[in-house]
Amino acid sequence: MPCRAIRGAITIDENTNDAILSDTKTLLHEMLYSNHIQTEDIVSIFFSLTPDLNATFPARAARQMGYKNIPLFCMQEIDVPEGLGKCLRILVHINSDKPNAEIIHSYLKDAHILRPDYQQNTTTPKTMDS
Repeated sequence: MPCRAIRGAITIDENTNDAILSDTKTLLHEMLYSNHIQTEDIVSIFFSLTPDLNATFPARAARQMGYKNIPLFCMQEIDVPEGLGKCLRILVHINSDKPNAEIIHSYLKDAHILRPDYQQNTTTPKTMDS
């Protein structure tokens, strides 16, 4: 079975433990739910935060969601001067026979600007007609 990847991002309103954990859970749930992913299909999850978010590790949210036996990795995003601030990005590796073209990526809140080819604040890719 091939290994695939699901990408997602969300902006977080404030650099607090509660905000980071809450928005991490929201994004991770959206990414897994919209792709019909079961826990046993998850290979690993990478989390990155922009330098202005450092109140907690987003992997704690995944552990709180029950992902106890999945490798999790947190890192800091490159501090690009004109980059989107207060942004959490997630990369989930999964085992799936689903073609890459059918993977649904999630860009929530202001993170939609990272992927203008996706509709604002949804996980539905734009079509040629939209």
